[in-house]
Amino acid sequence: MIDPALALVELPSVALGIRVADAMVKRAAYQTVRAGTVQPGRYLVLVGGTVAEVEEGVEAAREIAAGRELDLLFLPAVDRAVVHALLGTRRSEENGEALGVVETRTVAATLAAADAAVKGAQVELLEVHLADGLGGKGYLLVSGEVSDVEAAVEIGVGFPGVSSQLIEASVIAQLHPELRAELRAGARFGERIRSLTE
Repeated sequence: MIDPALALVELPSVALGIRVADAMVKRAAYQTVRAGTVQPGRYLVLVGGTVAEVEEGVEAAREIAAGRELDLLFLPAVDRAVVHALLGTRRSEENGEALGVVETRTVAATLAAADAAVKGAQVELLEVHLADGLGGKGYLLVSGEVSDVEAAVEIGVGFPGVSSQLIEASVIAQLHPELRAELRAGARFGERIRSLTE
């Protein structure tokens, strides 16, 4: 499993990424290790386990990357909603009156913002979209009462390291029901167009 602690390292090259991943797994045993490429030619390494194990991995990553990492995230007490979103669990029904969107340049910043948002305000993390099909970017969707969503977005964007990677953050007070249905159906435009023929 990914909890209680999670680390994600985002690297600008595959070669460096593999070296960093190797150093991380040699340093400690984890419950979860995932590594691979994303657009545009980046390499991501995610580890999950005890706080001590994951902290060891972060230390190894910093030693090998030597400041060349695009982003690095260490969450010693990752929220379960973030873990579920990472595993692809999508909230099928949300009843909040408002929708919050935070879009960042890196996967690590999106996860950091998501974790801070759900810990800091009473919102539901609907889903996170990470890197693939987004040119390496990421975004999250949260739902709840307008004031809670506004607070969650502000807290997420204010988390250390997120603001420097922020592309855009929005709160939509009354999302149109038709667009709400489109968001539930899926994010990829090509798939949505192809569904018209079904």
